[in-house]
Amino acid sequence: MISTTEWFVTIGFLGALILFDLSIAIIRRNKPTGFGEALTWTLIYVGAAIGFGIALPHWTNAATGKEYFAGWLTEYALSVDNIFVFIILLANLKIKKETQQLVLLLGILLTIAMRGLLIPIGATLVSRFNNVFYLFGAFLIFTAWKLINEKEEVEYEEGKVVSALKKRGFSTFAIALIALGITNLVFSLDSIPAIFGLTKSAYVVTTANIFALMGLRQLYFLLEGLLSRLIYLSRGLSFILAFIGVKMILEALHGNGVHVPEVSLEVSLGVIVLTLVVTAVASLAATRNGGPGGKAQLS
Repeated sequence: MISTTEWFVTIGFLGALILFDLSIAIIRRNKPTGFGEALTWTLIYVGAAIGFGIALPHWTNAATGKEYFAGWLTEYALSVDNIFVFIILLANLKIKKETQQLVLLLGILLTIAMRGLLIPIGATLVSRFNNVFYLFGAFLIFTAWKLINEKEEVEYEEGKVVSALKKRGFSTFAIALIALGITNLVFSLDSIPAIFGLTKSAYVVTTANIFALMGLRQLYFLLEGLLSRLIYLSRGLSFILAFIGVKMILEALHGNGVHVPEVSLEVSLGVIVLTLVVTAVASLAATRNGGPGGKAQLS
């Protein structure tokens, strides 16, 4: 059980990280982000996330640490998938490179605020109603089935939103911010049930989500050129979501007294890591030497 003091200390630390990132984005708002800078900050944020996960068992327990890493990896992978949509959106709106990082950070702050509202709701449902796992599990399996065509559908819906906002005189910056907010809300509805399939701890869900989102701005610039090669990312994420969905349904059945196999946290973590590695390696191998598949993903 996480104490109130531990909650306050953690939120204070994460809040300081967010303010620090916001300050850098504002200071460098008129400067493009280079590859070296993006790589450095991405490694810093990933290192901070891993360091937090290693330290977590010191004030909780070993199982919580495993839950955190499984949740963070899943949320980080889903956040990388968000970048596909970000690239398409900002390119279509012709947002200048110098302005993109501030738009991205403000969009990420909106996401954190949205998830800050959704996480307590999800935690309450999970703690009080075991049968909600049937609903979450079915939703994740359905989402997995849809995920391959998800970006095209989101892009189409956002195209209508952008056109409507332009007619009402909104600036390009405001339109980009609103569109990113809508995108992040759509993705949040997928990711929150997914992580509750790995842990019931609101503390783990909150920290894993924030660490997955922090540094996403720098990751955007780092992977902007590489993402066109990750052609199997959606398939890998589809498998992960379907796997977690099945796991949630099995947990719900087990909670209702049905004797079914239980999927341990170690197995879940192994499946997530293996799927991400296989997806990345297969994608890079398939698009080696400028293969045709690399261009299709962002077309």
